[in-house]
Amino acid sequence: MSERVLVQQLQGLADGPVTVSGWVETVRDQKKVQFVILRDETGAVQLVNPATRPAEDGTAQDAVALALTDTISNLSTGTFLTVRGELKHDERVKLGGVEIKIGTLDIASEALPETPIAADSGLDKRMDWRFLDLRQRRNNLIFRIQTTLEHAFRSYWIERDYIEVHSPKLMASASESNAELFEVPYFEDKTAYLAQSPQFFKQMAQVAGFGKIFEIAPAFRADPSFTSRHATEFTSVDAEISWIDSHLDVAAMQEELLAAGIQAVKDKHGAEIEELFGLEVQVPSIPFPRIPLAEAREIVKARGYEIPRTDGDLDPEGERQISAHVLETYGHEFVFITDYHPEIRAFYHMRDEETGLTKSYDLLFKGVEITTGAQREHRVDVLIEQAKEKGLLPEHLDFYFDFFRYGAPPHGGFGMGLARVLMLLLGQDSIREVTYLFRGPTRLAP
Repeated sequence: MSERVLVQQLQGLADGPVTVSGWVETVRDQKKVQFVILRDETGAVQLVNPATRPAEDGTAQDAVALALTDTISNLSTGTFLTVRGELKHDERVKLGGVEIKIGTLDIASEALPETPIAADSGLDKRMDWRFLDLRQRRNNLIFRIQTTLEHAFRSYWIERDYIEVHSPKLMASASESNAELFEVPYFEDKTAYLAQSPQFFKQMAQVAGFGKIFEIAPAFRADPSFTSRHATEFTSVDAEISWIDSHLDVAAMQEELLAAGIQAVKDKHGAEIEELFGLEVQVPSIPFPRIPLAEAREIVKARGYEIPRTDGDLDPEGERQISAHVLETYGHEFVFITDYHPEIRAFYHMRDEETGLTKSYDLLFKGVEITTGAQREHRVDVLIEQAKEKGLLPEHLDFYFDFFRYGAPPHGGFGMGLARVLMLLLGQDSIREVTYLFRGPTRLAP
């Protein structure tokens, strides 16, 4: 295994023997010369073979050379193989300025000659054959970007002494909305539920004295939405911190986190993102703009849009409108919308004693909500009353209320959808494009 060289390493090597492995992207089978574009996980390289054809007059030809030429002629796109040959630097070669003259070619796994998707295939068709769709260079880059972004998030937190937790995804009761739960048969005729978020367990860590925690993990919502930004299983980026004065402390931490993550992506992948996605990564300045919800609604109205919702929240078009205002006014792609009415917030959000509004926010990025954050209510008597107001039965949440019966610090946190951040960062129209394997109301495979 040690002899294999990655394509991205070839430019730094001297001319001479080399071994590369990957899959066939294209074959140009000309009469006198054959070209194969081989792609691996790091890039593509041109392979060349002087063709040896059967002589028309029946003259004997080199059997090994004939067999190699015939093998190359019959290569199908997607075939995985290993090539040993001679590396040569040549500035005339458009693909990286290097090529490899094929010595030997060993097929690891041959692909069927007809591929089920093409460059112009629709999104659903490409999702059916996602393992082939992911071979595209831009799709490979998406998940390198995701890796860099998550690593930067973790680095930010770990450098500040946060603890990483892995909360259970099987729960005995709901954490937020009974209507959005997936039920799972459990032992002895019991029913478990897939976790909508790690909310309760993040708060338990505060009561346990952890102080500052984070988690990047799956979450599940039984939401039959078919929009471009919803999924039934998604990766949630969560954090929770103790000893805060308000939700604005949480917002301050999150904007630092996002700025650090996006800076890391720009530093490592900025040039390639510009090449493949046609956009320049913009690292946001700190602080992000903050606008109370009531003021945001007035701004949207002044822009000529009447929000049809009757609950006082913004709808998707309202979110786009307020984000357009922020971009025009402040030159910023992010905005915190703050001070939501309790009726449109979870029961565990703390309420301001003067205004009666929740100490919470939504974070919008390029006109789309990516986060809900808040200070949590840590007084158990208040929590129970707020749960009752929401029509929840306290006895079903007794295990949660127990967390706060033995002391709890003021705390708060946020949950952020990783795929939404990637979608917006890369200017994509759907989270399906930036999710490794998407799960929605009508998709459970592959």
